Amino acid sequence: MLKGKAFKFGDNISTDHIVPGRLAHLRSNLPELARHVLEDADPEFASKVEPGDFVVGGSNFGLGSSREHAPLVIKMAGVSAVLVKSVARIFFRNAINRGLPVLICDTDRINDGDRLEVDMVEGRINNLTSGINIDFKPIPAFMLNILNEGGLMNYITRHGDFKV
Repeated sequence: MLKGKAFKFGDNISTDHIVPGRLAHLRSNLPELARHVLEDADPEFASKVEPGDFVVGGSNFGLGSSREHAPLVIKMAGVSAVLVKSVARIFFRNAINRGLPVLICDTDRINDGDRLEVDMVEGRINNLTSGINIDFKPIPAFMLNILNEGGLMNYITRHGDFKV
Protein backbone atom coordinates (compact mmCIF):
# COMPACT_ATOMS: atom_id res chain seq x y z
CA MET A 1 0.00 0.00 0.00
CA LEU A 2 1.39 3.38 -1.04
CA LYS A 3 0.46 6.55 0.88
CA GLY A 4 1.29 10.17 0.23
CA LYS A 5 0.25 13.57 -1.02
CA ALA A 6 -0.72 14.41 -4.61
CA PHE A 7 1.24 16.93 -6.64
CA LYS A 8 -0.98 17.72 -9.61
CA PHE A 9 0.30 18.63 -13.05
CA GLY A 10 -1.60 19.11 -16.29
CA ASP A 11 -1.53 17.51 -19.72
CA ASN A 12 1.52 17.07 -21.93
CA ILE A 13 4.20 17.05 -19.24
CA SER A 14 7.24 16.20 -21.33
CA THR A 15 10.55 14.65 -20.39
CA ASP A 16 11.94 18.18 -20.82
CA HIS A 17 9.57 19.38 -18.08
CA ILE A 18 10.77 16.51 -15.90
CA VAL A 19 14.48 16.94 -16.65
CA PRO A 20 15.20 20.21 -18.46
CA GLY A 21 17.65 19.90 -21.34
CA ARG A 22 19.66 22.82 -19.98
CA LEU A 23 20.62 20.52 -17.09
CA ALA A 24 21.94 17.70 -19.27
CA HIS A 25 25.39 18.27 -17.79
CA LEU A 26 24.04 16.88 -14.48
CA ARG A 27 23.24 13.42 -15.92
CA SER A 28 26.38 12.09 -14.26
CA ASN A 29 25.24 13.56 -10.92
CA LEU A 30 21.74 12.14 -10.51
CA PRO A 31 21.22 13.29 -6.89
CA GLU A 32 21.83 16.88 -8.03
CA LEU A 33 19.62 16.40 -11.09
CA ALA A 34 16.84 15.09 -8.81
CA ARG A 35 16.94 18.41 -6.95
CA HIS A 36 15.69 19.99 -10.20
CA VAL A 37 13.03 17.43 -11.11
CA LEU A 38 9.91 18.97 -12.66
CA GLU A 39 11.13 22.50 -11.92
CA ASP A 40 9.93 23.79 -15.29
CA ALA A 41 6.40 22.64 -14.41
CA ASP A 42 6.58 23.64 -10.72
CA PRO A 43 9.73 25.45 -9.55
CA GLU A 44 9.11 24.41 -5.93
CA PHE A 45 8.23 20.74 -6.51
CA ALA A 46 11.61 19.26 -5.55
CA SER A 47 11.69 21.21 -2.29
CA LYS A 48 8.11 20.25 -1.35
CA VAL A 49 7.90 16.56 -2.30
CA GLU A 50 8.30 14.05 0.51
CA PRO A 51 8.98 10.30 0.40
CA GLY A 52 5.84 8.46 -0.64
CA ASP A 53 4.17 11.36 -2.45
CA PHE A 54 2.59 11.07 -5.90
CA VAL A 55 3.01 12.90 -9.18
CA VAL A 56 -0.47 13.24 -10.71
CA GLY A 57 -0.67 14.18 -14.37
CA GLY A 58 -3.22 14.50 -17.10
CA SER A 59 -2.96 13.11 -20.60
CA ASN A 60 0.22 12.29 -22.51
CA PHE A 61 2.57 12.35 -19.52
CA GLY A 62 6.23 11.80 -20.36
CA LEU A 63 6.06 12.68 -24.03
CA GLY A 64 9.21 13.67 -25.85
CA SER A 65 12.66 12.21 -25.98
CA SER A 66 13.56 8.94 -24.32
CA ARG A 67 15.36 10.18 -21.22
CA GLU A 68 15.85 7.14 -19.03
CA HIS A 69 16.87 9.38 -16.17
CA ALA A 70 13.49 11.21 -16.20
CA PRO A 71 11.58 8.50 -14.27
CA LEU A 72 14.68 7.73 -12.23
CA VAL A 73 14.98 11.27 -10.82
CA ILE A 74 11.24 11.33 -10.09
CA LYS A 75 11.81 8.17 -8.04
CA MET A 76 14.97 9.59 -6.44
CA ALA A 77 12.95 12.64 -5.34
CA GLY A 78 10.83 10.28 -3.21
CA VAL A 79 7.79 9.85 -5.45
CA SER A 80 6.16 6.44 -4.92
CA ALA A 81 4.09 6.42 -8.14
CA VAL A 82 2.96 8.51 -11.08
CA LEU A 83 -0.83 8.63 -11.62
CA VAL A 84 -1.95 9.79 -15.08
CA LYS A 85 -4.81 9.67 -17.56
CA SER A 86 -2.41 8.50 -20.28
CA VAL A 87 1.33 8.14 -20.66
CA ALA A 88 3.88 8.11 -23.45
CA ARG A 89 4.83 4.50 -24.11
CA ILE A 90 8.60 5.01 -23.84
CA PHE A 91 8.25 6.87 -20.52
CA PHE A 92 6.05 4.06 -19.20
CA ARG A 93 8.61 1.38 -20.09
CA ASN A 94 11.52 3.44 -18.74
CA ALA A 95 9.59 4.01 -15.50
CA ILE A 96 8.84 0.32 -14.95
CA ASN A 97 12.43 -0.58 -15.83
CA ARG A 98 13.62 1.91 -13.19
CA GLY A 99 11.13 0.71 -10.56
CA LEU A 100 8.66 3.62 -10.69
CA PRO A 101 4.98 2.61 -10.96
CA VAL A 102 2.89 4.47 -13.51
CA LEU A 103 -0.84 3.98 -13.00
CA ILE A 104 -3.44 4.91 -15.61
CA CYS A 105 -6.54 6.30 -13.91
CA ASP A 106 -9.07 9.14 -13.75
CA THR A 107 -6.93 11.95 -12.36
CA ASP A 108 -9.73 14.52 -12.69
CA ARG A 109 -10.93 13.32 -9.29
CA ILE A 110 -7.61 14.08 -7.59
CA ASN A 111 -6.70 17.60 -6.51
CA ASP A 112 -3.30 19.06 -5.69
CA GLY A 113 -2.53 18.32 -2.06
CA ASP A 114 -5.01 15.44 -1.66
CA ARG A 115 -3.83 12.62 0.59
CA LEU A 116 -3.95 9.32 -1.29
CA GLU A 117 -3.67 5.64 -0.50
CA VAL A 118 -2.92 3.39 -3.50
CA ASP A 119 -3.32 -0.37 -3.66
CA MET A 120 -1.51 -1.53 -6.82
CA VAL A 121 -2.62 -5.15 -6.42
CA GLU A 122 -6.34 -4.38 -6.10
CA GLY A 123 -6.22 -1.44 -8.51
CA ARG A 124 -7.73 1.13 -6.18
CA ILE A 125 -6.91 4.66 -5.13
CA ASN A 126 -8.53 5.87 -1.95
CA ASN A 127 -8.58 9.65 -1.90
CA LEU A 128 -8.41 10.19 1.85
CA THR A 129 -9.12 13.91 1.46
CA SER A 130 -12.33 13.65 -0.57
CA GLY A 131 -13.41 10.13 0.38
CA ILE A 132 -13.62 9.13 -3.29
CA ASN A 133 -12.34 5.76 -4.51
CA ILE A 134 -10.87 5.53 -7.99
CA ASP A 135 -10.42 2.16 -9.63
CA PHE A 136 -7.74 1.41 -12.21
CA LYS A 137 -6.58 -1.70 -14.04
CA PRO A 138 -4.22 -3.50 -11.64
CA ILE A 139 -0.61 -3.87 -12.68
CA PRO A 140 0.11 -7.34 -14.08
CA ALA A 141 1.94 -9.68 -11.70
CA PHE A 142 5.13 -9.83 -13.77
CA MET A 143 5.36 -6.01 -13.73
CA LEU A 144 4.69 -5.92 -10.00
CA ASN A 145 7.58 -8.34 -9.57
CA ILE A 146 9.86 -5.94 -11.47
CA LEU A 147 8.63 -2.98 -9.42
CA ASN A 148 9.01 -4.88 -6.14
CA GLU A 149 12.67 -5.53 -6.99
CA GLY A 150 13.24 -1.82 -7.68
CA GLY A 151 13.42 -2.17 -11.46
CA LEU A 152 14.34 -4.53 -14.26
CA MET A 153 18.11 -4.59 -13.65
CA ASN A 154 17.59 -5.47 -9.99
CA TYR A 155 15.10 -8.15 -11.01
CA ILE A 156 17.49 -9.74 -13.53
CA THR A 157 20.42 -9.52 -11.09
CA ARG A 158 18.44 -11.25 -8.37
CA HIS A 159 16.61 -13.86 -10.45
CA GLY A 160 19.02 -14.32 -13.37
CA ASP A 161 16.12 -14.66 -15.77
CA PHE A 162 12.87 -13.04 -16.74
CA LYS A 163 9.69 -15.06 -16.74
CA VAL A 164 6.36 -13.68 -17.88
